[in-house]
Amino acid sequence: MILLPESFENRMKIILGPEFPKFSHSFSNPIHHSIRINPKKYPEILNLEPVDSCSTGYFLSQRPIYTLDPLFHAGVYYVQESSSMFLEQYIRQFPEKRLRVLDLCAAPGGKSTHISSILSDESLLVSNEVIHSRAQVLSENLKKWGNPNVVVTCNDPRDFSRLPGFFDIIVVDAPCSGEGLFHRDPSAMNEWSDANADHCAQRQKRILADVWPALAENGMLVYSTCTFNPAENEENIKWLSEFTPVEGIKLDVPDNWNIVTTQAGSIPCYRFYPHRVKGEGYFTAAVLKKGNINMEFSSKSKAALPVAGKAEQSVLKGLIGNYPVSLLKFEENFLAFPTELIPALDQVKSSLRIIHAGIKIGEIKQGSVVPAHELAVSTIVNHAHFPAVDLTLEQSIHFLKRDDFPLDFQERGWNLITFLKHPLGWAKNIGSRFNNGYPKEWRIRMSTSEYTGERLAEEAEKFPKLF
Repeated sequence: MILLPESFENRMKIILGPEFPKFSHSFSNPIHHSIRINPKKYPEILNLEPVDSCSTGYFLSQRPIYTLDPLFHAGVYYVQESSSMFLEQYIRQFPEKRLRVLDLCAAPGGKSTHISSILSDESLLVSNEVIHSRAQVLSENLKKWGNPNVVVTCNDPRDFSRLPGFFDIIVVDAPCSGEGLFHRDPSAMNEWSDANADHCAQRQKRILADVWPALAENGMLVYSTCTFNPAENEENIKWLSEFTPVEGIKLDVPDNWNIVTTQAGSIPCYRFYPHRVKGEGYFTAAVLKKGNINMEFSSKSKAALPVAGKAEQSVLKGLIGNYPVSLLKFEENFLAFPTELIPALDQVKSSLRIIHAGIKIGEIKQGSVVPAHELAVSTIVNHAHFPAVDLTLEQSIHFLKRDDFPLDFQERGWNLITFLKHPLGWAKNIGSRFNNGYPKEWRIRMSTSEYTGERLAEEAEKFPKLF
């Protein structure tokens, strides 16, 4: 039995009343493992138990070593806690084809990859993380997810006031005291205290106030935490409703989902308790912005985005197939970004620090293309343009570790390396050997010497059964 902090336990007894014993006992139950499928890389329905609130979410019967699954590295699926997948219910309230969405506190990328799967190709997703090292992890995960209509930024929430009324949806998965993580990570209790919870509540208010100007009139702000603390949840939503005119969003949540509805004034809120749902502790609510006159924002930036020349485009176009993107030049590299979203990218670039935007295609050297890794794992790569080498599971692990291993090629030059036909990256056949193009900073670092042959095959039986 996990020993909960005394003050936390006393508070939860007041909140839950007679349900508290079940809640307390749930922290000793097995953890439920869940994933989300990338619908542009694997559009089929799996023969697994689905997550109620998410069209692409599934539960696994056991936890695999994800590091050993090449399809995880290929961005075919993302490992995400099931309760937080409820975000989809809010995003689908906006059926418009063209949206501008900000995921403000986005690292490591669970909600951003989810939002990216739901949005239309004509919509823009800006994923932000204020801490640079975490922004790099966010960038890597979104590159693996592979959609071109994404921009990753590294900015403080107050910086978004430079884009008044720019976003139709803002998602704030706020840094919190993490009480909902006690089950999955008991060490989180060591960092918990009443003082830290109070500090989180004040910081969350600042984040909401700072980003609020960037939301368009009638735009939706979705707020969430992974804590049970009312001061970080309902009280912050109530404070926001007193701070500015808003309208709460009520969802049609089936009773058998076992989600608890609470109120923050007139605003419906949704709580996830681990003794009720097959997931961890979670809180969320959403409001529409009312009574605000948006400021007009100029689409002109200090410097226009440089577009690839005709000769460069003729070399590059075949790499990305039939997709409505423009080819932009950034230093020596070329990027693919949806043509209709170029003006929006221009505005973001003029106001924020961008980590990456769109899909990096590669660079041109002596008239030929050196393809970027991001192109290989993107959803816009033209598979027919490149010779492909499909690897076994063991070979794929060697490739992802950047090990030396024998590999048979049919053609010289750059080959698309795949596992079960899903791209993992590039390798250049130079005759006597090949150059591994997998990014050094992304390589598998865990020791895999014991995972060969039968041992690796045994572990593979735990992987999500996609084929």
